[in-house]
Amino acid sequence: MIINQANLGHLFTGYSAAFHRGLGQAEDQWTRLATRVASATREEKYGWLGKAPSMREWLGDRVIASIGAHDYAIRNKSWEQTIGVPREDIEDDAYGVFAPLFEEMGRSTAAHPNQLVFDLLAKGFETPCYDGQYFFDEDHPALDAAGEIVSVSNSGGGSGPAWFLIDDSRALKPIIYQVRKPYNFVRMEREEDVNVFMRKEYVYGVDGRSNVGFGFWQFAYGSRQPLNKDSYREAREALTGMKGDYGRPLGLKPRLLVVPSSLEFAALEILNAERDAAGATNVYKGTAELLVSSWL
Repeated sequence: MIINQANLGHLFTGYSAAFHRGLGQAEDQWTRLATRVASATREEKYGWLGKAPSMREWLGDRVIASIGAHDYAIRNKSWEQTIGVPREDIEDDAYGVFAPLFEEMGRSTAAHPNQLVFDLLAKGFETPCYDGQYFFDEDHPALDAAGEIVSVSNSGGGSGPAWFLIDDSRALKPIIYQVRKPYNFVRMEREEDVNVFMRKEYVYGVDGRSNVGFGFWQFAYGSRQPLNKDSYREAREALTGMKGDYGRPLGLKPRLLVVPSSLEFAALEILNAERDAAGATNVYKGTAELLVSSWL
C-alpha cells in the first residue's frame, strides 16, 4: 500500500467497521441489573437515594420529601485500550491480519459494562452503599410504622459462592451504570504524530468515561449460603417482604436469580425441575428467570 492520507482513511474505515462488528457481539447482561444514567460532570451525587416515593393522605399542607439526606456520589473513571499497527505491515499489505483484533477490541469494549456491573455486585458484601452499610448487609437502618429505626437485612450470610435474587422491573435497578463519555474509536496516524515519526507505528484506540455505584439495596438480596430450596425461600421471603420507611410495602417481585457458572445446576434444579430431591412437587418451578453470568 502507498501510504497517504486517502489510503490511511480507507484503512481506518476498515478497522472501524471491524470494531463496530465486535460491538454487536457482546451480550448485554448488565442491563438486567443496572440502570444507565447520563453524567454531565466529574461526579454525580445521589442524595435522593433512600427517598423512595410513596403516596399519603393529604391532610393539611403537603409533606415535602427533602433530597440530599445521603452524601453518596459516583465519580467517573477513564477507560482505554489501544492497538499499534507497524508501518511496515501497512506498506507490505499485511494490515488485513489485524481486522480480527479490532473486532475483538469492539467485543471487549461492549462487554466492559458487564465487567464493571458484575464486579461491583460481587463486592456488595464488602462495599458500602448510600446508607454507609455494605450493600448486602443484615443491619440496614429503616423506619418502621411508628417512625422508629429498625435493622433490615438483604443478606443471607454464608461463605460459599455468592448468588443473588433481584427485582429487575423497577425504574432504578440495584446498580447504577453512570456514563460521562461513551466509548469512542479514535486514531493517531498523521506523519507528524509522535508515534508515527518516532516509532513507525499507527495507533488506534477506544476510550470512554464511566463508573458504577449502588442504587436501592432493597431491590436485591445476596447470599453465600448453599443454593437450595430453603435458602431460595428465605431470599424470596426477604425480598417480597421488603418495606420502605414507615412500614410501606415496596411490592417487590423476585424475578431474576443471578448465579455464577458453578451454581448453574443448583439453580436449574430449583427453577426448572418438576419435583425436588425428596420427590415432592417443586413449588418454586418457574418462579424466577435464571441468569448465569461468567462475569461473577
